[in-house]
Amino acid sequence: MAVDPSLVERIRPLLAEHEPVDERRMFGGLAFLVHGHMAVCVSGQGGLMVRVRDDERDALLALDGAGEMVMSGRPSRTWLRVQGPVLDDDAVLAEWVERGLEVIDDLPPKA
Repeated sequence: MAVDPSLVERIRPLLAEHEPVDERRMFGGLAFLVHGHMAVCVSGQGGLMVRVRDDERDALLALDGAGEMVMSGRPSRTWLRVQGPVLDDDAVLAEWVERGLEVIDDLPPKA
């Protein structure tokens, strides 16, 4: 499956005030990096990969559309996959993007 171009276009304005933002093809999708850290990625398998705090992961999994992100055969503690009709709602998409941004806000910029 290809990266959903409409989802990409809806995410770009949500990141506009967080310059510098880099877009890179990674993990079969299009990743959005802010200050060198990946916050979200539009997945080539559909939906969105979102960086989350480990201590918030379990509560976020209870939200509509959220599921485990499996990497190397193991569920990630710091990434979730968000899929389905829930992403059609602009407010919900903005909330997920903001969650990814909040995680990287505490990280130092990468050189």
